[in-house]
Amino acid sequence: MRKFNPNKNIIIILIVVIIVVATVSITAANRAKDSDTNLVQSAVNDSIGVVDKVITAPGRWLSNGVESISDLINTYDENQKLKAEVDQYDETKQKTKNQAKEIEKLKAQLELNQTLTSYDKVTANVITRSPDTWQDMLIVDKGSSDGIEGNMAVMSQKGLIGRVMEVNAHSSKIQLLTSDTKTSNHFPIKITSASGNSFGVLNKYDTKAQQLIASEITGSQDIKEGDVVQTSGLGGNSPADLAIGTVVKVKPDSYGLNREVYIKPYAQMYDISVVTIIQRMAGSTE
Repeated sequence: MRKFNPNKNIIIILIVVIIVVATVSITAANRAKDSDTNLVQSAVNDSIGVVDKVITAPGRWLSNGVESISDLINTYDENQKLKAEVDQYDETKQKTKNQAKEIEKLKAQLELNQTLTSYDKVTANVITRSPDTWQDMLIVDKGSSDGIEGNMAVMSQKGLIGRVMEVNAHSSKIQLLTSDTKTSNHFPIKITSASGNSFGVLNKYDTKAQQLIASEITGSQDIKEGDVVQTSGLGGNSPADLAIGTVVKVKPDSYGLNREVYIKPYAQMYDISVVTIIQRMAGSTE
């Protein structure tokens, strides 16, 4: 068995080093003279380039993946912010719309109050209107401490809507003309026609047509579409000349003995937020 000769291996290593140094020197000299690379240099460069791509590829993929995830998170955050801004815009838009609607109602109520200078009146806000009794009643924030009493007429927007049915210290229940209760809408009325005045009583409400119906019409005056209907003041439960609406049609009652007058009310009966309660004629004593 041959023994390991370290001197021989050292000589071989020195020869390899000398060859490599010589090759590098020759390559550097050639590059100084000419920009083109030789075959050996090209092979070395290509090998190094391939190894570099293999080594750096996972790092680039990882970097690109992290960057994509970061962009996705940023996009999600921006979308959430934009969604919140859109929701806030819609909320603000709806709020502005509701405020504009409320202002229009208040303007209409103010115009109504300006026409009621002959009456002592109290303006009240609707605080409760239950879906179960939507057609029958609502509750306002004025009561006996404000001078409100039972049977006082109540108006909203441009016309009569009902009367006070129950009074507490700081609130009152209003019975509406649209109620099915038989005594709710029995207001004595006056119909002004070209041929004179006719009198009658409100006694029903047509829910489908959204029209008041008056019967027990007195006299033989020719009542026509468009004639104005007001309270007559007869009976003493309400002042005279409160606006109710206009005549839509006249037809015989079910017995054919009397006339029924269908009236389109001035007031919008289903969207009421502010009312005016008529206490009495201005200057009259209790």
